[in-house]
This record gives sequence, C-alpha cells and structure tokens, in this order.
Amino acid sequence: MTMQLNLAPHPATPPAAPEFKLWANVDHAAAFGATATLNIWFGIGAPASRFVVPQAEEPSRADELWKTTCFEIFLRERGEAAYREWNFAPSGQWGAYDFSAEREGMQNAAVEQPPYIRVEDNLIWWTLGATISVPSGKQWDASLSAVLEEQDGTKSYWALAHPAEKPDFHAPDCFVARLP
Repeated sequence: MTMQLNLAPHPATPPAAPEFKLWANVDHAAAFGATATLNIWFGIGAPASRFVVPQAEEPSRADELWKTTCFEIFLRERGEAAYREWNFAPSGQWGAYDFSAEREGMQNAAVEQPPYIRVEDNLIWWTLGATISVPSGKQWDASLSAVLEEQDGTKSYWALAHPAEKPDFHAPDCFVARLP
C-alpha cells in the first residue's frame, strides 16, 4: 500500500521563496517473518542546489542531523505513548531514537539493520529515499517531517501537521498518518 502525503512549512519558519512543495510517499511492503519493510520517499519540488545538502559519506549513525537538511519519520504503535524517531540525511548518515513518551526517555534505538538511504537529483527537483525495517503485524501512527536549510541560511520546518506555535515534530498531534 502506497500513500502520498503533503508536508507544509510551519507558518513561523517559511522557506525563502515558497514556490515549491514537499511530499512524501510511504510504501508499507509485505512482511517477512517478524519484520516488514517501510519505504519512504521525500520529494522536494526545487533544485537540490538551492539547499545545504551534506556531502555523501559512508553510511553511518550520527546525532544532531536535524541541524541542517534532514528528513524524519516518527512511528508510534497505535494506542501507545512510546515511539521511534528516524532521521535521514542526504549524506547517508542516519539516527534512530526511542522515546517512552513525548520527548521522554530518549535513548539510541537498537537497530538490527541500518536504513538504506539514497538521493536522486534531476536538477529541477530531488528526492531522498529511506528503507527501514519495522515489526510486522502492527498498526502505526506516523509523523513525517523535514528540516530544509537553504543556501542563504533560511531554515524551514515541514510536517504533516503543526499543532504548536513553534515547530515541534514530537507533539502527539503530529502523528496523523495511519499505516497498516
């Protein structure tokens, strides 16, 4: 099942020129035993050269990726308070954190298989794809978000929902996508 979702910039942090859109496609693939594959594509309707895009590196775990251009998915099992945050950078770096509740109990998530991250750039728009493994047989509430840093230093914060005066991707009201 594939879902296309549109993200919007937070009103307090608009992009320098708002003529582009940001969307995400989420494909929840078939389960293989105890795990299922989740493919996430973030599409940006503007040239990658407009943004601060970290140079490609050997894929590795890293912290504070949200300080520049970064894409995120937050997954919470339906009805639960605990959730996992995944961060994906165009460089191939990634982060995964488990929380026991909203911004509580943060710890590095135990990840058996690191995400597969790829970037495609066609010079007028670009995408970042990430493939992760999730436990199968569960229903998920998801929040998708992005931090886009432009070459002029402007940072815009994009999400499916913005329930607060300031950008806050951890807010429970941000988990608006329902994944089977």
